[in-house]
Amino acid sequence: MDKRILIPTDFSKNALNATRYALDLYAKLNCEFYFLNVFRLTNYTTNTLILPEPGSSEYEATKGASEEDFAKLLDMLELHHDNPKHSYHTISSFNFLSEAMKQTIDSKDIDLVVMGTQGATGAKGVIFGSNTVNAMEKIRECPVMAIPDNLRFSIPKEIVFPTNYKSAFSRKELNYLIEIAMMHNTSIRVVHFTKKTTLDEDQENHKQLLDDILKGVDHSFHTLTDKDIAQGITTFVESRNSDMIAFINKKHFLFNSIFSRPLVKEIGYDATVPILALNES
Repeated sequence: MDKRILIPTDFSKNALNATRYALDLYAKLNCEFYFLNVFRLTNYTTNTLILPEPGSSEYEATKGASEEDFAKLLDMLELHHDNPKHSYHTISSFNFLSEAMKQTIDSKDIDLVVMGTQGATGAKGVIFGSNTVNAMEKIRECPVMAIPDNLRFSIPKEIVFPTNYKSAFSRKELNYLIEIAMMHNTSIRVVHFTKKTTLDEDQENHKQLLDDILKGVDHSFHTLTDKDIAQGITTFVESRNSDMIAFINKKHFLFNSIFSRPLVKEIGYDATVPILALNES
């Protein structure tokens, strides 16, 4: 079955980089890539009560500029990424990014969103752009993958999967992680952060279930006692040269402690590997 992948783009270098990563990561699969550009009108603000209408000169000019940028992008992809398994679609939308993404995910039955970590306005010191953090928090319909700036694709040898074993796992929520691992013969390293030396009975059962679900791929279990989870993950990834971090985006687990920007700034966490946010089923 074809995979449908949504890539929001503002035609920045970072967005192009995320595109290249996605094309290489899924080179072996039949994929339909949907590129989404959200355009804004310079004179339009939310205070203006009159919405610019399709057909008005400013609207059409801005939409035309978006479509021209798409033509250039498609030319470039044809030149460098000519993969018969891949087809491309473009969407220019006058909308808020989050809204346009949700509409596209619904109408095109999107399987995965891939974004750069910063847009064209990439502010120094903000590692994850607010749009990316927002998408990871808000999008529940499909996984979101964030690709750091300037990261060149190499076949992922190892994915780090942090967990606290507090709730049961399902095959459905882990299928993207397993799919990537099987496509590229990638190992999965399950990392548990704890102050205690033993797991309680529920945690043991959840760990056993995870072991069963990951049976088809090379995987191992690790325990770390770092007080600071974000720092612990960063150190683990750096010390092993891991290629990706994947986590289940539970509403209250880990997200703020790892990806909230104040903490990102505080610990100087430079996103050096892609982050895959899976959704609990």
